[in-house]
Amino acid sequence: MTSDDRLDRRSFLKLSGGAAAAATLAGCSGTGGSDGGGGGDGGDGDDGDGGDGGAEMTETATDTPEESENGSMGDFPVTIVQGNMPSGLDPHDHRETPTDVVMLHAYEGVLTRTADGSITEALATGYERVDGENTVTFELRDGVTFHNGDELTAGDVAYSINRIVQEDVGFASPQRDQLAGVTGAEASGDGTVTVSNDGLNPIVFSEFATYCDVMQQSWVEERSKAEIGQQMNGTGPFQLSSYTEDEAVVLTPYEEYWDDTAAVTELTFRAASEAGTRVNQLLQGEADVVVNVPPQEVQRVNDSDQARIAAAPSTRIIYNAMRYDVEPFSSQEFRQAMNYAIDLNSIVENVLGGFGSATGQPTLEGFVGHNPDVDPYPYDPDRAEQLVEESGHAGVEIELNTPVGRYLKDLEIAQAVAGFIDELPNVTATVRQRDFGSLVDELLTGNIEDKPPWYLIGWGEATFDGGLVMTALLTSDGALTSWSDDEFDSLLSQAGNQSGDTREATLQEANALAHDQAPWIFLNRQFSVYGVSERVDWQARSDERIDAYAMSPK
Repeated sequence: MTSDDRLDRRSFLKLSGGAAAAATLAGCSGTGGSDGGGGGDGGDGDDGDGGDGGAEMTETATDTPEESENGSMGDFPVTIVQGNMPSGLDPHDHRETPTDVVMLHAYEGVLTRTADGSITEALATGYERVDGENTVTFELRDGVTFHNGDELTAGDVAYSINRIVQEDVGFASPQRDQLAGVTGAEASGDGTVTVSNDGLNPIVFSEFATYCDVMQQSWVEERSKAEIGQQMNGTGPFQLSSYTEDEAVVLTPYEEYWDDTAAVTELTFRAASEAGTRVNQLLQGEADVVVNVPPQEVQRVNDSDQARIAAAPSTRIIYNAMRYDVEPFSSQEFRQAMNYAIDLNSIVENVLGGFGSATGQPTLEGFVGHNPDVDPYPYDPDRAEQLVEESGHAGVEIELNTPVGRYLKDLEIAQAVAGFIDELPNVTATVRQRDFGSLVDELLTGNIEDKPPWYLIGWGEATFDGGLVMTALLTSDGALTSWSDDEFDSLLSQAGNQSGDTREATLQEANALAHDQAPWIFLNRQFSVYGVSERVDWQARSDERIDAYAMSPK
C-alpha cells in the first residue's frame, strides 16, 4: 500500500464497520435496541482493573495536528470510558479486553482483522506456509518506524513472538496460549520472519491476525518490567502523551505513522465501573464512547440529542465455571443440575433486555467447531432437584463469585443464577461480589486450588475459533481452566494437528462432550452495547475493538 492509498484505507475501515453493524442489527430486531470492549475480553480473554498502587505519571511530548487527513480543520478529541482501566501498558503482560483496547492504538501485529473479521495485512505485506515444514513466513512492510523514530526490523518481530512463547526470553507471558502451537521465531532475512510451530498449526494465521503486538527489542531490554508497564513505544497510529495509573491514558496521533494520520487529535481513556455513571458522562458530553450500556438505559440514550446506541453480538461468552476438583462440583450430576435449575431464556430477556443469546456449549454460533446439534439446557427445576439428590449433595450451600461492572449486567446475571438455584429445595446459593482485578489474579494462578470453586467470568475470542476457546478454558493445562478430562484433552490435541472438515468434526465432538459433562453453567453470548456521541462517526464491531483510528467527526 502506498501513501496514495491512505485515505482509502481508513475509509475502508469505517465502511466495513458500518456494513458489519448493519448486518448485526438486522439480526437483532425486536431486542429493544440497536448497537457493543478483554481478551483479551481483544482477544482476551477477560478484563482487568488498573494497577498495583499509587498513581504515577509518564509523559511524551507530541504535537497536535492542525488539520486531519480527512480534510476537517481543528481539534477532534475523543474520550472513551470503559468499565476498567488497563492493568498496565505492557502489551504482552495482560489478558483483559479494556487493556487490549488501549494497546491496539499504539501497538500493531503482523496481521489484523477488518470489522467483519476477515484477516488482512498490517505490519506484514505477505505471509505463507513453507511447504513440507511446520513453519510460516511473514514479509514485513517497508518504512515502518516505532514512536521513538527507530525503524522496525525483522528482529523486533521475532523477539516479540519469542517474548510471548518462550519464558526464558523475558518473562512468563500470560498470552502464551494465544499463540498455541507456535514455538519460536527468527529473522531469516531482510524483512522476513520465519515462525516455527510444533505441528501443522492450522490456525496460525488466525492467531497472528488477533494477537501478538510488536515491540522494539532494544527498547524493552533497556527498561525494567515496571518501566515497560508505564510507557509505550509501538508502531501504531497513536502514541502515548500521558499515563496516570488508575485514572487516564492520553494518546495523540503519531505523525510518522506508515499509513493515514488519525482524524482523532487527542484520545483519552478513562474508566467508571458503574454503568449509570458512564451513561451520565456520555449524556453530559464528558465522554464520546461508553461501554456496556444497560438495557434500562438504552431508551434514555436513544431519546437524547447527545448520543445514540450502537450494538453488536460480540465474540464473548459469559459462563459460571465450576471447579471439578471440589465438592459438590466434582459431581457431573450436580453440575448438570445447576444448568437445569436456571431459566436462561428468562435471564436473556428480563435481565439483559434481549441483548444476548443463550448458549449450551463453549463455542459460539459462527465459530469454527460450533456444534449445531447441541442446544442450551432447558429450564427443568424438577430434573435439577432429582440430579442433586442423585449426586449425594442435597443440602449443600454454594457461593457464586462475580465481578461487578466488568460485563453487561454481570452482577444481575449472577443474582438471577443464584436466585434460580436457591429456589431448589435441596441447594442454598448466594452471591459474593468481587473486585474484577483480584478475581482475575486468582484465575490466572497456575494452581487450580487458588481459584474460587464457583465463579462468573467472560471470555472473548476474536479469532472466531472454538479450538482456542476450549484449549484456554477447559483443557487440563489451559490458562483459565477449571476442569480436567482425558477424553476432552485428547480431542483438543487431535484438533491441533488437523485442518478443514476433519478438525471441524473433532471440535464439534469436543463441544458435545463439554455440554454433557457440564463443567460450566452455560450462560449467554454477550452483546456489546455502546453509547456513542452524535459528534462521532463510528460503528460497533463484534470483536469488541473500539478502534479510534476508524473514527471521524460527523
